[in-house]
Amino acid sequence: MPLPDGLPMTVPAPGLPARVRIHEVGPRDGLQNEQAVVPVEIKAEFIKRLAAAGLDTIEATSFVHPRWVPQLADAEQLMPLLGGPELPAGTRLPVLVPNERGLERALALGVREVAVFGSATESFAKANLNRTVEESLAMFEPVVAQAAAAGLRVRGYLSMCFGDPWEGAVPVDQVAGVGRRLLDLGCDELSLGDTIGVATPGHVAALLTALGAAGVPAGRLAVHFHDTYGQALANTLAALQQGVTTVDASAGGLGGCPYAKSATGNLATEDLVWMLHGLGIETGVDLGRLTATSVWMAAHLGRPSPSRTVRALAGTPSHQEN
Repeated sequence: MPLPDGLPMTVPAPGLPARVRIHEVGPRDGLQNEQAVVPVEIKAEFIKRLAAAGLDTIEATSFVHPRWVPQLADAEQLMPLLGGPELPAGTRLPVLVPNERGLERALALGVREVAVFGSATESFAKANLNRTVEESLAMFEPVVAQAAAAGLRVRGYLSMCFGDPWEGAVPVDQVAGVGRRLLDLGCDELSLGDTIGVATPGHVAALLTALGAAGVPAGRLAVHFHDTYGQALANTLAALQQGVTTVDASAGGLGGCPYAKSATGNLATEDLVWMLHGLGIETGVDLGRLTATSVWMAAHLGRPSPSRTVRALAGTPSHQEN
């Protein structure tokens, strides 16, 4: 049974940040892994509901070629639906761009933030980008430069930071080296992806320590954990203890990785918010409205949310879909 008010008891712990920025990836990373294509009007409504719940950074879509990600082929139709007064002022709507052509498409729609998606391992770089790590960095260089010249904020995603389904364990120094190079290209932020969900807290601490030694401060990092082995929240807490204040999560636990079949869903935003609020960490998120949004989206997808917090709270009146 949930607590009567549907909120956790607040018991702060020492050594943690006062506030965490949640980088919501459900509309992009979540929906790109659905078998069915969600109508563009539902996607727009999803984003608006997430923003109304207090999420101020919502990754909206991807400008990858439709052949590779047909679920997001409607990017040009979606972005114009997200203008106007319905979104709170200051809402950030970053998009993923794989190459210069993707950036051109995004710029034509007035996008202000973009992300590129790299790999720490050769095997995944070849599977996902059909390039070596070196070749992928060369591909990103003009993308990042052009985006920066246009005044855009650029995020660099780095996948397979903790393990690779083909290569196994990934050396910490290897990840730190590729991550440092992505930032050196001009990325403003680096998101560390546990793409197949094999990280454990000690491993997280070791990687963040190695990045610090490579001159990458925690303030330029985000973490992106999958919950394959139930470690996403523990790993997030380990990252917070190392000074990270940006955490990627997906409303309702949507998403995985289409190129890594063993990967299960992303860390659910509701599960993250429950933990953060219990620790007294500010997020700006209304957990009731967020849970109701995930219940609403689950109904459109025809299946229940995998988020434990959504399931625990969904029966209470303030969290039901409307």
